[in-house]
Amino acid sequence: MSVIGFDTSNYTTSIAYFDGTDGVNYSKLLPVKEGELGLRQSDAVFHHIKSLPELSGRLFSHIQPDKITAVGVSTRPRAVDGSYMPCFLVGYSHAKFLADALGVPLVECSHQQGHIAASLWSAGRLDLMKQPHLAWHLSGGTTELLLVEPEGRNVRCTKIGGSTDISAGQLIDRAGQLLGLPFPSGKHLDGIWQQAENRDVFKVKCPEFSFSLSGVQNKVNAYFETCNDPVETAAYTLRCVCHGVLTATRNAQKAYPGLPVVFSGGVASNSMLRQAIAPVDPIFAQPQYSTDNAMGVAVLTYYSQEA
Repeated sequence: MSVIGFDTSNYTTSIAYFDGTDGVNYSKLLPVKEGELGLRQSDAVFHHIKSLPELSGRLFSHIQPDKITAVGVSTRPRAVDGSYMPCFLVGYSHAKFLADALGVPLVECSHQQGHIAASLWSAGRLDLMKQPHLAWHLSGGTTELLLVEPEGRNVRCTKIGGSTDISAGQLIDRAGQLLGLPFPSGKHLDGIWQQAENRDVFKVKCPEFSFSLSGVQNKVNAYFETCNDPVETAAYTLRCVCHGVLTATRNAQKAYPGLPVVFSGGVASNSMLRQAIAPVDPIFAQPQYSTDNAMGVAVLTYYSQEA
């Protein structure tokens, strides 16, 4: 038994194959014009349509279609009412066509559920699919602390904390724009922060599991105006994010004792975050499966077909 998964998020086109043990994922970032902080949905849809044939060609060049027993796809950002983005329609249309052509079931899930499954699989902790645990979804559009519980052959994600306004990814990308770095800026800030000498940080207030990052953006702007140093500003931005996430995680572990904490989403691939969060014994995905990918969708599709 083997399956195919599709994910067409706001910034990445992905297609993956999974056979229950091993898999492969092909992804392509959507192009964003220099100086801009994102894409209009119409542009994202166009680039997904343009990218999928290339990625599917690479995948099926060494995979036999007659071995595929199901096709999966992420159809919305989160598995809650009202969660919708047009870009996911591209993945759905391609997945539906392929499933109909092969005569196999089509399995739908959310982008967020796919992130969690990809993290668990790449960390060797798929056992947590059947156990309650805490999970961070840290990305360009989402900074959510979740209580994850088994729900049939998938998981139910309940938001219990995280950012109350802009996401960690938005803060990082806006800092990158301030510093003249390409979008998305996460890997570029990650590539220079180690050279910083200062340890400055703005400690966001986090009485329980939630915090605000919009004020941090103002602090970052002011910090750069004072020091005029991209390296120090990059490190300052990341330290502020790490402080909020670490504080919220520690508070959640007190409220939900004994539950492991899983980290997913593109920001979860940041090297400073991985160092800063070490005291709470985190479970991290491999970096390539922290960023947007279709592997989690494929994993969920496979497990939905198990007897």
